[in-house]
Amino acid sequence: IKNLNSFRFVEKAIDFEVRRQIEILESGGRILQETHLWDPVREQTRPMRSKEYANDYRYFPEPDLPPLRIAPDLIEAVKAAMPELPAERRARYIRDYALSPYEADVLVAEREVADYFEMTLPGLKNRKAAANWVMTEVLRVIRESGRPLAEAAPAAAQVGALLAMVEAGKISLNGAKTAFAAMCKSGKDAETTVAELGLAQVSDEAAIAEACDKVLAAHPKELGEYRGGRDKLFGFFVGQVMKAMGGKANPKVINELLKKKLAT
Repeated sequence: IKNLNSFRFVEKAIDFEVRRQIEILESGGRILQETHLWDPVREQTRPMRSKEYANDYRYFPEPDLPPLRIAPDLIEAVKAAMPELPAERRARYIRDYALSPYEADVLVAEREVADYFEMTLPGLKNRKAAANWVMTEVLRVIRESGRPLAEAAPAAAQVGALLAMVEAGKISLNGAKTAFAAMCKSGKDAETTVAELGLAQVSDEAAIAEACDKVLAAHPKELGEYRGGRDKLFGFFVGQVMKAMGGKANPKVINELLKKKLAT
């Protein structure tokens, strides 16, 4: 298509050609190989001349450029040495890590972010949780600080260590966020930060069971109402046990033990 002297005309010409060619094909016609002229007044293309074969374009070799022949083994060697391209990386994230297309797009938009994400993964089972953490917590810190990733966020391996603690039930998700914020400022590792801030969760079933017993004994009225059908009071008991444990009890263990005790 000729006579395209602005991006706006290029866009309009493409839109017109899409419509024109669809109409031709749907009516059983054939798309001819020809040169068209863009008419900016009528906002449509019109045929200038037809060209049925490549030699109609009058191609001729450049005499100062000798033929370039590349050996197949050289092509394969270059392919093997090339880094993973964004499209390939995106497909791998969706296929191997069960990420959504949107999540994969966000991560591969910048190579540094994608590399950081992958360095958090060793030892982690939940790759999707790691992706969400990088997309929310890490990118937020970069955005708010205005600094590059290497300066704004802790080392990827330490973020991975923090997420491994969440997976193991050693720290809550909220506790991990508190630790992450502190790590961004101090530069200390995950284990040291969690210990210094006292964020480690209590998962000792005996200690949590004792707290559950005390809470149920201290609230006979609510206990009677729960057993009478007020299921929503379960959250009340969970909150009371968490309060009794100083907010450090593993909520999963609390839920499991309370369900057993309230069922008896």
